[in-house]
Amino acid sequence: MGDSMKRVAILLSALLVVAGASYAGLFGSNKYEKEVETETSAVNLAREAASGDYLLVTTAELKAWMEDGKPMLIIDAMPLEASYNKAHIPGAKQFLFPIPDMKEWNAAETENRSLEDYQTLLGNDKEIPIVVYCGFVKCTRSHNAAIWAKKLGFNNVYRYPGGIYAWQGAGYSIASK
Repeated sequence: MGDSMKRVAILLSALLVVAGASYAGLFGSNKYEKEVETETSAVNLAREAASGDYLLVTTAELKAWMEDGKPMLIIDAMPLEASYNKAHIPGAKQFLFPIPDMKEWNAAETENRSLEDYQTLLGNDKEIPIVVYCGFVKCTRSHNAAIWAKKLGFNNVYRYPGGIYAWQGAGYSIASK
């Protein structure tokens, strides 16, 4: 095979790869690749929960708790103006937490609120279930909120990983300011 034939073969191969990728992009992504993404998210969530020593609650469980009138405190860990005021779970209180791991309290990352402010919001009942959430599973604001509730001595801390996206996706009502 001559050099020009090799170039044509390489060019055709490249075009086939691009066409295949375009086809996959146009008609849905590869279900096997999606499974890798799902697995990665699931394992990351499990590891975060294990490292933070908190529990997880699903959309259906949280909705059932609310319908049953279970005493609990729900914390929305997203920004006040950009998120909470637009859509939050009814009855949720807002307290911003950052996305990166918050190993030390930094008021600049919590809308200039102190650890004492968070303690005040959570109250004195260390046994009350505390449910923290943010936007969606990959968002880690709720991870930070859960960790700090545990550090303050609360025993029944739950992270609701689906957050406001899953809540809305389930068709449940939202509140706004």
